[in-house]
Amino acid sequence: MKIAKQGYVSFDADGSFAPEASVPKQAQAEAPEAGVAYRLSRIAEEAAAEGVLAPNAVDAADSSGYNVVPSGDASAYSLVDGNGAKDARPRVLLMSRGRMARQYVQAATDAGFSVWLPYTTDKRFEPYLRQAAGTVCLGEKYSEALFCNAHAVLDAAAECGASTVLLCDESQPLGEVDGFLSRAISRGVNVFRPLKNDTPALGWVLCTTEKAAPAVDKWRACPHCGLKFAEESLAASHYVCPTCGGYFRMTSDERIADLLDSGSFEEWDAHMPEPDPLEFPGYTEKLSALREKTGLDEGIRTGAGSIAGIRTAFAVMESTFLMGSMGTAVGEKMARLVRRAADEGLPVVAFTASGGARMQEGLASLMQMAKVSCALSRLAERGLPYISVITDPTTGGVTASFAMQGDIILAEPHALIGFAGQRVIRDTIKQELPKGFQTAEFALSHGLIDAVVSRCDLRATLAQLLALHYATRAQGEPVAGEERMIVTYDSVMSNLEHGTDTYNKVTYGLLPVDEELLRDDGEDNSFSASLAETVFGWFGGKAKQIEREADRRRVVADAHAEGFSEGKAAACAPTAGAPAAVPVAEADGQSSSGAQTSSAWESVQLARNVHRPTSRYYIDHIVDGFIELHGDRGFGDDGAIVAGVGWIGNQAVTVIAEEKGVDLKDRIKRNFGCPQPEGYRKSLRLMREAEKFGRPIVCFVDTQGAFCGMEAEERGQGNAIADNLLAMAGMKVPIVSVLLGEGGSGGALALAVANRVAMQEHAVYSVLSPEGFASILWKDRTRAPEAAAVMKMSAAEAHEMGIVDDVLSEGPAPAHENPDAAVDVVRDYVRCELAELSSVSADDLVEQRRARFEAF
Repeated sequence: MKIAKQGYVSFDADGSFAPEASVPKQAQAEAPEAGVAYRLSRIAEEAAAEGVLAPNAVDAADSSGYNVVPSGDASAYSLVDGNGAKDARPRVLLMSRGRMARQYVQAATDAGFSVWLPYTTDKRFEPYLRQAAGTVCLGEKYSEALFCNAHAVLDAAAECGASTVLLCDESQPLGEVDGFLSRAISRGVNVFRPLKNDTPALGWVLCTTEKAAPAVDKWRACPHCGLKFAEESLAASHYVCPTCGGYFRMTSDERIADLLDSGSFEEWDAHMPEPDPLEFPGYTEKLSALREKTGLDEGIRTGAGSIAGIRTAFAVMESTFLMGSMGTAVGEKMARLVRRAADEGLPVVAFTASGGARMQEGLASLMQMAKVSCALSRLAERGLPYISVITDPTTGGVTASFAMQGDIILAEPHALIGFAGQRVIRDTIKQELPKGFQTAEFALSHGLIDAVVSRCDLRATLAQLLALHYATRAQGEPVAGEERMIVTYDSVMSNLEHGTDTYNKVTYGLLPVDEELLRDDGEDNSFSASLAETVFGWFGGKAKQIEREADRRRVVADAHAEGFSEGKAAACAPTAGAPAAVPVAEADGQSSSGAQTSSAWESVQLARNVHRPTSRYYIDHIVDGFIELHGDRGFGDDGAIVAGVGWIGNQAVTVIAEEKGVDLKDRIKRNFGCPQPEGYRKSLRLMREAEKFGRPIVCFVDTQGAFCGMEAEERGQGNAIADNLLAMAGMKVPIVSVLLGEGGSGGALALAVANRVAMQEHAVYSVLSPEGFASILWKDRTRAPEAAAVMKMSAAEAHEMGIVDDVLSEGPAPAHENPDAAVDVVRDYVRCELAELSSVSADDLVEQRRARFEAF
């Protein structure tokens, strides 16, 4: 066959051989495109040939005809080594080891290759290496990653003078890496992989790419595992090691390119005079040398740019310039950035990486901590957010100032974060420090930062945080012709996905509105809804929200006509796509005390059901883009309180929830939903942050009660709950609370001093557990069912007493049997109440809330 003369075979896309003569022409036309596998003898001939052999299968496909050169022994071709000695065989780097290497070496040797094998120092005495004509060392210690590292393989090929590389075993994935293949081709090295791993004689597939090799061949070694990677591949992976996951330290240019929208960065205060307050010997010369070496002006760059189309003031510290130490110029540039951001109404995002104060400037360096703090206080007075992102390393005076002063503090994984250096601490306390001390994860577990965010998620996280602020920022009354962006969760995600900065916009004062169309006179206002849909359609559901509120108001009006209270009618109001709440009037007709006891205790048992959806389930299904924020910034983080920010519909909200956990391991981690003092302090911190930025607060309550323990008392459990109650009483933003399961005593009330309070129909709310009530008053815990009835714990009874405003249906069965139906009701209730409260002034919100609770 001609196919044998050419030295290659064909195979289908699934790897099956496809000899042309045995396949009908019609079947050939319908079959998937076949590939080409080369015999080792043919590969050796091409590698050894000084002239032109018959074209290979790929080239031949485009030729009308050619003369076949008879196959011969590759050893007939002569190569000359560097010493002038005759070497009859072409060299091949065979990337194989162990048992299979013996078979590969024999096959390649028989084909006419001089086979070279890679090894590592710790495996240098392996018996199979003796079969090779030569060996080349890849590194000190074996790892699969080393044998699959592009730089290591290319270097090994160059060292042994191989013009062919055969990829086997763990090296085969390199056959699909464009960067590796393009570099190999540019160096005149052909790369092949076996068609079948265990039968090398069957054929080898040529690995190719259409990508051109980079003009400048730049590699960077991972500081953690030591392997080298191409610069362009590192940029695509956000400068995270593909092998060990370690983080490379990024320059300001790399950070700007990785994070900000392309071309959006505008540098501010690029050149600052550099004072030398101590006239420190050699200091100015050292600065000049560093500027020449790095191309940087100082240890920080500042300016403005956009993330997903949202403009922000931006600062990034340079650890390559005197370790990012904070001298007078660094402090001045940071302070100027913050002041200008305050003047222009921009949020601030700062990436820190610093060894601390700059010793060569003495007290002048120390004063920069206070200078930047003063500027940040001005930013806070304007109601503008400051997001600090801590990178490795951040220590000393920067940690003790603007790195830890963010409204939200994020950190990259494993970043070094601390005030004093570890050596100083060890020398002071004369003890060894625990593993992981002063890392980002250590700071997170001790409540010092909000979150540890990986680089692949950092841009999206920052975009959502900026968008959440943008959606609730104070803008004042619009003027005629003013244009404002409409920022929603979906629009931010779209811009992140497509790399654009396009948002819908609204222009004020150009569309005349007929007040008659918007008149609320009880008549059919479907035209009003239609107009709202036309004008506000880009809000993604604003008209539907208006329709739901209209339905709710109609139910309330009908109930008034029938003598029901507005509160009871609201509880029965239908919600879009979800079952209506159970009318409370049905619960009022129970006549026997036995029935009441049974019903009350049943509610307690349902509220405690371990299969009942927890707060996190509701968050995941109601809140879009939820970003959990951790810690009380002083002691620790409490898993019993889940708190963060996100979107409910198109409304930016702060969400705070008591979480019991979904399984035993999770329940233990979250202390079975019984918050510690640091949990309440975390919730208070986020509530104050929400008030600062005008975000409504949504609370989900589900707890047996605040944790009772010695350590909780030592850290001030009562103080923490008291602080929450006092702060919530005066919060100038809407608060909506929903009791999802158990509402135990002050631990539940600490998240329920709200403008609107609702309970699911099988939730319970009490001053004490039924068991505790029976034990204290009757000295008999077995009378807990009776106590449940006496305490009036059920949702219906709490509503009747005016403790809660609404009772929410859980669907045709309890929530654990139809969680989606329960979620739908809670979602619609929260969205409806937030829409209603959005038009209430801050002062009226406070007065309404105070009046509600002062009435008891």
